[in-house]
Amino acid sequence: MEYNYLGFDINIGKSKPENIVHREVACPFCDVKSLKNIIEIKNDMILLENKYQVLQEAYQLLIIEGSECNADIPDYTLEHMQELMHFSINHWLNIINSKKYKTVLFFKNHGPLSGGTMRHPHMQIVGIKNLEFKNMCDKRQFEGIKIAEKNNVVMNLSTKPRVGFTEVNVIMQGLNDIDTLAEFVQIGVDYIMNHFSVNCSSYNLFFYLIEGNIHVKIMPRFATSPLFIGYNIELVPNNLQEIAKHIKQLYFDKKND
Repeated sequence: MEYNYLGFDINIGKSKPENIVHREVACPFCDVKSLKNIIEIKNDMILLENKYQVLQEAYQLLIIEGSECNADIPDYTLEHMQELMHFSINHWLNIINSKKYKTVLFFKNHGPLSGGTMRHPHMQIVGIKNLEFKNMCDKRQFEGIKIAEKNNVVMNLSTKPRVGFTEVNVIMQGLNDIDTLAEFVQIGVDYIMNHFSVNCSSYNLFFYLIEGNIHVKIMPRFATSPLFIGYNIELVPNNLQEIAKHIKQLYFDKKND
């Protein structure tokens, strides 16, 4: 088994603000006038360099998703969600195409169990100089029970999850149907945060470019199973068919009435 090891600067990490748990801490993303190293502003979305470059041999960027600190993906209009995905994916692909990095990550943390530190909705792009993408995912993790298909985009529930339990996948063939991708990602996040069988306060989005196609994994976050942490055993729930049916009923069947 091959592993990816990446250096982390502890001193910089200690200086990062945190306001997911400590809500009294001021939000630096709300103070737009004080932001440094801004690369692009489009409406209220901002791409900028991450002030806290904690990862060594890497280049970290932030995408501030909007001006509303307490909003998140389920709250956005579909139009804003689509604009956000176009804005973010285009910058991600531009950095990939620059060929400056062996791997370019694109992901989002939300909530106290997600690994994030800031409440204000944002995503991250990280260019890594010395790690190969081939060790970072397995295409089988995107196989699953189909929930919906529209144009060039499919949503499914993973039958071979990356970590375990319930993971929603959104897969786009090619790069030209970002509007549908945005719609499906928003539905997946809304289901996990508002209709899941157990209360969920945290999730991650992970984006992957695999053989020219964009794959998105929507992963609810809870305390991670010790079987995965200790032994790499991914637990697959026996109610995936029921969950898939529930998502179809909530979001797709009514569109066909």
